[in-house]
Amino acid sequence: GCGNSALSHDLHELGYTDVTSIDFSPACIAAMRARYARCPGLRWAVMDIRALAFPDASFDVVLEKGTLDVLMVEETDPWDVSPQAAAAMHRVLAEVRGGGTCVGVQRPHFRKPHYAQEAFGWSLRHAACGDGDAGAFHYFLYVMRKGQPLDPRDVALGRRLHRAPPPDP
Repeated sequence: GCGNSALSHDLHELGYTDVTSIDFSPACIAAMRARYARCPGLRWAVMDIRALAFPDASFDVVLEKGTLDVLMVEETDPWDVSPQAAAAMHRVLAEVRGGGTCVGVQRPHFRKPHYAQEAFGWSLRHAACGDGDAGAFHYFLYVMRKGQPLDPRDVALGRRLHRAPPPDP
């Protein structure tokens, strides 16, 4: 969800005049439509990330900057998410269909196994973004490109999500 972020407007101001933003909240979308009514290339839609209503290949780029975190809020161990959370994440990421790139900003040890799924049909790269200070907070940028293969190491990483649970003692 776009929330009340100015990112869509900032992209518009940089020359990206065909931007569609979604959020689950009708109040949020109404406020954003009103706030940026003077920007005709910005479109706003109330939509659930688990069931997007766009045809395949509708977008060149999909940006995600924290929306997926909502799928993990009830998880108590980010190293070992529940099958329900993993399935929800998979369902949402499977909505990115057709050509394009998806970008997110979460830590690789928590997020990369979810992105590294052969079923999505995309390659996966990531980079840390920060000022170089070891104590600084860093963001992580992921680029997934449809139609390109996953690195075999990423395939193995993605398979860890679907491992069988340990047997009961």
